[in-house]
Amino acid sequence: MKNKYFPEEDIEKDDLFFVCYMIERVARHLHQRNRYVVNTIGKDEFYHLLSVANVLHSENPLKVVDDWIKDYELKPGDFDITNVDRDLAEHIPTELQMGAVYQRLIIDTMNSEEDYADGILRVYNNELCEVIDNYNCSAFYEPPYVIARAYQEGGF
Repeated sequence: MKNKYFPEEDIEKDDLFFVCYMIERVARHLHQRNRYVVNTIGKDEFYHLLSVANVLHSENPLKVVDDWIKDYELKPGDFDITNVDRDLAEHIPTELQMGAVYQRLIIDTMNSEEDYADGILRVYNNELCEVIDNYNCSAFYEPPYVIARAYQEGGF
């Protein structure tokens, strides 16, 4: 995928990772599901965000969260992904860890006609995200190939 502003530059996997990480941060901050953030921002804006990710990653993440909320008019919700049964889930993965899970899932399931922006919309709108984001189970801990296979087969 080529950078929107510098067509001679490629958008890298690390740029996708940063965007997935920020989706997670924004969603947690707003108490929304990731798909709300993804669907509200939309494909064209994700192309922009992927193109500027190599610059945004040096910004304070809290500022980036605030900017996304303001720029894309994102609203608070009532979903708290960290509200888990502590007997089942002693550890809640960080935003960085979940950004890596989603980055790998997007890359592992992309087809030749997709770019990263398409992959973001496709993956975050899949029902499997409900399972991955349920920290009372261990789906997010599974190896990337297991998560990708579950995605392709419609579940674990």
